[in-house]
Amino acid sequence: MKTTVVVADEQVLFREGIAAIGENTRLFKVVGHCGDGRAAVKLIESLVPDIALLDLGLPKMYALAVVQKVRQSGPLPKFLILSMRRDRKTVLETLRSGANGYLLKTDASSSLLDGLRETLAGSIYVSPQLKLADIFTTGAGVPPQKPYERLSAREHQVFTLLVEGLRGKEIADRLDLSPKTVNTYRSNLMSKLNIHDLAGLVKFAVRKGLIPGG
Repeated sequence: MKTTVVVADEQVLFREGIAAIGENTRLFKVVGHCGDGRAAVKLIESLVPDIALLDLGLPKMYALAVVQKVRQSGPLPKFLILSMRRDRKTVLETLRSGANGYLLKTDASSSLLDGLRETLAGSIYVSPQLKLADIFTTGAGVPPQKPYERLSAREHQVFTLLVEGLRGKEIADRLDLSPKTVNTYRSNLMSKLNIHDLAGLVKFAVRKGLIPGG
């Protein structure tokens, strides 16, 4: 029996490409796909796939908020998150949120198949392009002392969406939070980073390679 997959990504061609890989390999079947996080929640809850493949930056509801929302009810699929982000903090927070794997959009189709297979078997899967030692090592000298690494999961999510250009209300919608709560996280993260305006946050993100520079 084929593994059933729901794909959520804003790009239609990308979603269709994943479906084509499934058809060509005959190893999995895309039973539903959509372009935003709120639609993903509905699809996952109605179709109950084996695996949900989600783009990290989904519009309307952030992928990690989708994971948390679905985990509150019903039979659970495995969650594989897709992103262009390579930084340690993003990968760790994705896995801590309850996702079962993290793939880069530049990975080969063989990595996608490996990720589907291993997460379905109960393992955690991380893109082969990422160095596991750099991500999971927690000894002295690894970044937990650095301000960016000290951001909480929610602060990190708010930071990510702020530097991508979203406003407070949009962030609140994507994270399923109140605007007041988002403002609190924004103040806290700015205090931790010692950066007190949006332009400074964007420059910081560009410098760390979290978003492309202009």
